[in-house]
Amino acid sequence: MKYFVIEEIDNVVHLKIARGEKYNALDAEMLKEFAEAIQQVKEYEGQVVVLSGKGDGFCAGGDLSMMDTVSDAKQYDEVMNHIETIVSSIYTMPKIVVSAIHGPAVGLGLSIALAADYVVAEPDATISMNFIGIGLIPDGGAHFWLQQRLGTHQAKQFAWKGEQMRAKEAYDHKLVDIVVNGSVQEEAHELAKKWSRRPLKSMIATKEIYHQYGLDQLMLYLSKERKAQWDMKQTDDHHEGVKAFKEKRQPNFKGE
Repeated sequence: MKYFVIEEIDNVVHLKIARGEKYNALDAEMLKEFAEAIQQVKEYEGQVVVLSGKGDGFCAGGDLSMMDTVSDAKQYDEVMNHIETIVSSIYTMPKIVVSAIHGPAVGLGLSIALAADYVVAEPDATISMNFIGIGLIPDGGAHFWLQQRLGTHQAKQFAWKGEQMRAKEAYDHKLVDIVVNGSVQEEAHELAKKWSRRPLKSMIATKEIYHQYGLDQLMLYLSKERKAQWDMKQTDDHHEGVKAFKEKRQPNFKGE
């Protein structure tokens, strides 16, 4: 694989996003490969999965280049198909999945991290659902993950503000489950090894009971996000947001 590394150690399957020089920002090609990587991980014997990123951050979200490459409906649907495969597969995977966050986890990157069963973060990790900054809505199942962790009212506030939180604040808001002191990848691996000596089949059975019940709701959220995001991509505010980002200035939104 070009952008992902899969390695199995001590009954733990490590899946690393490997575009560290770009903060693991996801473009259309990477999303296709990510969906394939997730399917491969399912076939490994290891019952705990650690999802992490190489370089200086977990995942900076969708690469802005996708704004140009997914301008027609067919390309857009292909990208959204891959995103939905990634997050729904993590959510329903018959393994315990741990997201190990360091540096930024932004937008789609945060959505993917929240699809896991545990979110573990280094103290300097930062999270943000800043779709609002370019006139879009959260996607990748973000509405579902945020509603589950925050409740509807606080989920709306978090999405609308587009604010950035450091790991401790995110922990206080229940968006991060564990804040570690050392390397998050090493700590996540040790945690996963510890769990591998527990009755994992019991843990996974509990996950399946909850998540099989929640899957229909997740898929409904994903369908609504797909339609609404396409509509948002046609707005003047989105075009202004992208232009402002490229020009490194504050956007002049007009509610249009």
